[in-house]
Amino acid sequence: MRQFIRHPVRIPIEVSAPGHVFMQDETHSSDLGSGGLAFLSQLEIEPGTFIQISIPHVKPKFETEAKVVWCRRRGHGSELGVEFLNSEDAFKARMVEQVCHIENYKNRVVAREGRNLSLQEAALEWVSKYAADFTQP
Repeated sequence: MRQFIRHPVRIPIEVSAPGHVFMQDETHSSDLGSGGLAFLSQLEIEPGTFIQISIPHVKPKFETEAKVVWCRRRGHGSELGVEFLNSEDAFKARMVEQVCHIENYKNRVVAREGRNLSLQEAALEWVSKYAADFTQP
């Protein structure tokens, strides 16, 4: 049973593990929760390993240290589950998730309706439409 509520998201992340640095492809689904993150990886990383995670496309860049809690073979790679090491970073990750949802909303509005929204306009619309459904941890 999961200890934390998970929210499926698609965000590009960079991961540094001892002896390895690699970029996660934006097309891979990630699963972000209040206590951690699950993502597809090119590498198999042993549970208990401490890794660095960053989300480079938000300003300021989100960076944190996490611990691999599980690793499962999946296709030609692995799926990793990592736990954030402090609650402040978990909160920051939730904010990054919201920014990603707003950016995706902004892009969908342009594609579907042809309206170009500023980030602030997109945020106001997204909050009014979806914030109540955005489960708090």
